[in-house]
Amino acid sequence: QVQLQESGPGLVKPSQTVSLTCTVSGVSITTNGYYWNWARQPPGKGLEWMGAIGYGGSTWYSPSLQSRTSISRDTSTNQFTLRLSSVTPEDTAVYYCASDSRGVTGTYDYWGQGTQVTVSS
Repeated sequence: QVQLQESGPGLVKPSQTVSLTCTVSGVSITTNGYYWNWARQPPGKGLEWMGAIGYGGSTWYSPSLQSRTSISRDTSTNQFTLRLSSVTPEDTAVYYCASDSRGVTGTYDYWGQGTQVTVSS
């Protein structure tokens, strides 16, 4: 059973960088064919895909967020991390990590429970 768990600071001030970590259990993040995604859902809005890191370490980013987003991984701890810089209140959302065993398709096999990030001074 694959499980994902997000962790992060909860409250961030404008202009800061927020770092969120997804801890994966049940499968190695280097397992061939797996892609590890970050998505978010602002209040009252739909789900927005932010980016992904593949089993080989390659990354993909949403064009609208690419300049502020970085995804990395730590294979020793089976975690992958999202960094979003220069945050504004518009970045307030529930942030999710999710797995996709078919590619970067926008459809997900497993999700974390989500972590709330609020950007406020």
